[in-house]
Amino acid sequence: MLEKLYPYRFELFLFSQIAILFGSLIVPGDFFETVVSPILFLINLVAGIVLISKKKRLMLFCVILLIVSGIVFGADLLESQNSRFLAFLNMGTYFLFYIIVTFEIIEQIWKTKVVNKNVIFGLISGYIALGLISFFICLSIEMTYPSSFEGLKATIGQPQLFTERLMYYSYITLMTIGYGEIVPVTSLAQKAAILIGMMGQFYLVILTAIVVGKYISRTND
Repeated sequence: MLEKLYPYRFELFLFSQIAILFGSLIVPGDFFETVVSPILFLINLVAGIVLISKKKRLMLFCVILLIVSGIVFGADLLESQNSRFLAFLNMGTYFLFYIIVTFEIIEQIWKTKVVNKNVIFGLISGYIALGLISFFICLSIEMTYPSSFEGLKATIGQPQLFTERLMYYSYITLMTIGYGEIVPVTSLAQKAAILIGMMGQFYLVILTAIVVGKYISRTND
């Protein structure tokens, strides 16, 4: 099964990422945040397992992460109040997962000899994965030190808007756009903003240059 899906690994991973980012446009409200979004993250985790399936030990580790995330999701559905411990456990699980998968995507693109649509999909999905890493960095800071980001207070009582705005901030910072309606006000949050901006720039400059260089080299042969 994994061998049949492996040639489409980047497409599966990318499409599940797009569903996470823009699914709230189709299914807005608390239902998306509490039910649909966690399911989409689990689907993305499964797609990531397909992506790293050639490395058995790494794949086994991600399967364990999938099981942990599934248990946390089930516990959240059963409990009327969200557990802070489960929230941090789930966040840490996905943070580890996206770091592993992002490095794997970079390695696969780095080693590829032929630039095709899979490489392009991989390049895009790797960039989106960096944004999700940035989101979990910002979320962990805000959960540990509340009010680290100014501009989120208007969403109190609407948790789905809180996470959506924090994800929006993460990607805007990654792309170094910075509209300024959400601002890091603590030293830790400001350092995180610098790190996120640098990750986005390094990824675009270095990895895109490598892909373009491989394409030009292949064309000239």
